[in-house]
Amino acid sequence: MRYETPDTAEKASQMLAADTGHARILAGGTDLLVQIKTDVLDPSVIIDIKRIGEMRKVTSDATHFKIGAAVTGAELKEHDALRAAWPGIVEAANLIGSTQVQGRATLGGNLCNGSPAADSVPALIAAGARAQIVGPNGRRELPVEDVMIGVRKLALSKGEIIVSFTVPVRPKHGGDAYLRFIPRTEMDIAVVGCGVALVLDASGTCTAARLSLGAVAERPLLVADAAKALIGTKVDAKALDAAAAAASAACRPIDDKRGTKEFRVKVAAVLARRTIQIALDRAQGKSAPAGALGNTGAKH
Repeated sequence: MRYETPDTAEKASQMLAADTGHARILAGGTDLLVQIKTDVLDPSVIIDIKRIGEMRKVTSDATHFKIGAAVTGAELKEHDALRAAWPGIVEAANLIGSTQVQGRATLGGNLCNGSPAADSVPALIAAGARAQIVGPNGRRELPVEDVMIGVRKLALSKGEIIVSFTVPVRPKHGGDAYLRFIPRTEMDIAVVGCGVALVLDASGTCTAARLSLGAVAERPLLVADAAKALIGTKVDAKALDAAAAAASAACRPIDDKRGTKEFRVKVAAVLARRTIQIALDRAQGKSAPAGALGNTGAKH
């Protein structure tokens, strides 16, 4: 096994493309190193990307935040401007594992591990994030909802790596949130996760919305019908009912040891309601209610 430390994304891409074995990217290593230790993976080369400057910082301009793919959850939590603009993204990233894991785990790694239950991915999708990709043929970008195409399957060609994510600056009267249901109070994998972002006009009418679900299909879902149920409304009880129903209808889950199909479908509706309400409160300038992070019950 070789170990490489490129200092540019282009060099990392070249190494990845040239390898004829099973090359793997190392960011935080919270998934990769466990998979190696348990003999799930036996990489021919490990390409450590932590020395690539653009992948290790958060920058912003008048229109966007740019988040390096190797920025950790703990570092996101310390970025005041991003936390104020997109608290749902920061909260989601800091639900991954323990405090120690959050000091290593990255947004890029959470997405590229290819788990439909990845916590940060629905929050990024709800925010309208786009992934910047470097490969042998140059640079391109994809909406985050199009990156994962199945369990452990990504829409990346050989040699391509995600270098950063862009999200727009927070719109006026905009808010976002992420909630998940887990069997324990912390350090567990989501049975269902839900990310929501919405925008209100001066009268309080919803003018834009995005809702994403995790762990209810083979990939994280952008639920367009849930957004349609909210847009043009005051996000009242009728709109919440319709959005919750749309969230349930979009689910195509599996049965596993953490939850049945029926349970996940029910919880998706409950989480949709609660997450929409938190995003709405934030769009209205209110504080998020206690319990916005971590486990949540399955009752209305």
